[in-house]
Amino acid sequence: MAKDLSKYQQNIIKRYYDNRDTVALQRLSELVTELYLAEGKSREKQWKYILAALEKLEIPQTRIDHLRKADDPKLLAQLVEELMAKE
Repeated sequence: MAKDLSKYQQNIIKRYYDNRDTVALQRLSELVTELYLAEGKSREKQWKYILAALEKLEIPQTRIDHLRKADDPKLLAQLVEELMAKE
């Protein structure tokens, strides 16, 4: 597959994978904002995306379960701040 890609394309793919955690963290940050505004079925849909983002960031399952059970955007926002401080 790498032979089919130009050097430029290979570099783009490499940079994407190098920055994957940053992209996932940014997406999680956006989802927290959406969760604040969501109600009903929309809120459940946002949680689905949030759980996927947390798994991509390799957050421990016990913490994910706690956040989901609490259903509190403030706790999620604190986690985002904590993760951003590590970068």
